[in-house]
Amino acid sequence: MRKGASMENMRRVLVHLSKENSWPQRAQFQQSIVGHFCAAPKDRLMVNCGLNQHQFLVSDMEFAGSRKVLLQRPPFCPVKHLSDAQAASLPAETRDRGVDVGVAVLLQSACQKVLLTRRSKNLSIFPNIWVPPGGHIEPGEQLLDAGLRELREETGLSLQDGDFSWQMLALWESVYPPMLSRGLPKRHHVVVYLLLLSPESHEQLQMRFKPDEAEVSAYTWLEPQVLASVAATEDGAGDTKKVAGDLPPVIRITELQHGSARTTMIPTATFLNTAPPQGEDVERVSTGTKFALRLWLDTLAQQKE
Repeated sequence: MRKGASMENMRRVLVHLSKENSWPQRAQFQQSIVGHFCAAPKDRLMVNCGLNQHQFLVSDMEFAGSRKVLLQRPPFCPVKHLSDAQAASLPAETRDRGVDVGVAVLLQSACQKVLLTRRSKNLSIFPNIWVPPGGHIEPGEQLLDAGLRELREETGLSLQDGDFSWQMLALWESVYPPMLSRGLPKRHHVVVYLLLLSPESHEQLQMRFKPDEAEVSAYTWLEPQVLASVAATEDGAGDTKKVAGDLPPVIRITELQHGSARTTMIPTATFLNTAPPQGEDVERVSTGTKFALRLWLDTLAQQKE
């Protein structure tokens, strides 16, 4: 490994893998995390995971401090379909990266609305895509601390212990570009989705917002009915779902521009867009977010019970 890449990796938390009690090994960039534990075409399984300094360990066996969660990838995951020749053609600096760890926070208000943010058009990966607040974990951080920091950095909202309850939802294997037909992989992550339940209304929470325009170009709070329709759309299916008759035709969002915020409306259909297999991407909700929302809807049913 090049010295520069080694120094960079020391500043990042990377995925390590252990199978059948083997010694943890750093995951390779071109290696599918799901595929390490199960054969294709299977795309999901239960794993054990935990964080320790520069390592995020994923294992098929329990270990001290681990949590058992679902790990999933999309059926069109680029790394799943990467040929040996394509893997060999990846630039050395890309192959040296390993697999990064990210955290994303589904923030649910007292009225059961969930916060989504639209990534800035200037970001290097997934620009102009709707996601929960989130980002990379810093060495030495715990998962929740990283999620709270990213929430604060992106929206300005600080939540303190006792202000919320939380749980880990699942792990998602994310690759960018999201489809091999749109280019060879440039980034490879395992995203940890956390659910935070706030006793405050979304209006109360939003009053404390000071969003970072470099990261976030817009935000909105969506209700369960809309989120259920978003979660039901399938990327890779090749079509965009029409807006159901019981959904509002437009969604109210807050857009950020040149230091100011303004309320505007965009078509509900924007949130139902699916990832195009070719050409430029479209404004849509990310595939991983849809996965997390499906799991969130399950927890919502449990909350009602």
